[in-house]
Amino acid sequence: MARRERVVRMSVEQPLWSALTAYRILTTLYAVLLSVFGRDKYDRPWVAAAFLVVLVVWTLATLPKVSNATACTKRFLGADLTIALTGILLTPLADFEAQQMDGPTLPSIWTAGSVLAFAIKGGWRWAAFASSFVAVANIVERGHPSRDTFHNVLLVWVASIAIGYVIEVARASERTLARALEIEAATRERERLARDIHDSVLQVLAMVQRRGTALGGEAAELGRMAGEQEVALRTLVSSGLVPTTRVSEDAAEGAVVRSVEVDDELSEPADRDLRALLAPHAGSRVSFAEPGAPVLLPAAAATELAAAVSAALDNVRVHAGENAQAWILVEDWPDEVIVTVRDDGPGIPDGRLAQAEGEGRMGVALSIRGRLRDLGGTAELISVPGQGTEVELKVPKVPRGKAGSAR
Repeated sequence: MARRERVVRMSVEQPLWSALTAYRILTTLYAVLLSVFGRDKYDRPWVAAAFLVVLVVWTLATLPKVSNATACTKRFLGADLTIALTGILLTPLADFEAQQMDGPTLPSIWTAGSVLAFAIKGGWRWAAFASSFVAVANIVERGHPSRDTFHNVLLVWVASIAIGYVIEVARASERTLARALEIEAATRERERLARDIHDSVLQVLAMVQRRGTALGGEAAELGRMAGEQEVALRTLVSSGLVPTTRVSEDAAEGAVVRSVEVDDELSEPADRDLRALLAPHAGSRVSFAEPGAPVLLPAAAATELAAAVSAALDNVRVHAGENAQAWILVEDWPDEVIVTVRDDGPGIPDGRLAQAEGEGRMGVALSIRGRLRDLGGTAELISVPGQGTEVELKVPKVPRGKAGSAR
């Protein structure tokens, strides 16, 4: 049985929508206070009061519209920009001196929030579109614009385009991250399945081939067919054609969503005693040395480490001979667990591992090193021709876990 685990990562642009919401509230309050303290200078205070009432009601009523990219529609952006432009053009009607002395407009810096909404929603092109309308409205409102007017207009135009461009880069990076997560998850899952196949199906096919050849007759033909299937399956495994996990991107929210198949037995939260998993290997030809106290590891880590030890012992039986003697030593250190598997076989000739990996025989690469790498540990193989082989497996006490454990 396998369960499906979903991990959702918040979009990088979501904090910008939250910041924009706060900005609109604060700048609305600022525009109201600015008008209250400067009410004596208005030629037509009722114009300023009417616009500010509309501005306050609009800002509070549309707070959900600037909470995320989905809610912020083109219709809302158009209406929001219209209110900002209307406030700018109404300023001379309410305060004639504001036009002559470069005073603040009725919406004041609230207008920048409308432009920023365009930038966050659509990138730099949308920002340039909105800020151009604001620039024209400011120039028309001034009548005879001064150098400060052009300076402020250019500042808003450049800043909004820059913010829009940064947001587009962030979105592109997020898509790249989603693709990288997909490749990583698929690769780890392929390796996990390849290890499982190696430890079960390939071992059985290899055994059938050896026994069939030894028995001869019809059994030899069965052994030959099993050998052919073993070669074909090894080729398939080594080619990586094992589709599994999936990472998708929620386009509406820009959120990275990762779905991963995880074996139930590898998702057990409780710790397990590694000694209990390795003890069944002990026998007349396998000596097992263990600490007196339990060697506790997370269930997934203990299971994978035990499987790596089993793979190492399989290699001893296959390559060192059925009469070879093997030793398992477990060491429990404060920050890591070390398991050493040693045998008295003929050893591994130089270059043999690389040759085997090239032939698609991935026992050491996947069943041992791959497992340890997924756990955040290491696997070191030391072999001297004629003096046996030693495999040292190190696993940290807080391993990274399997590919399905996403954080």
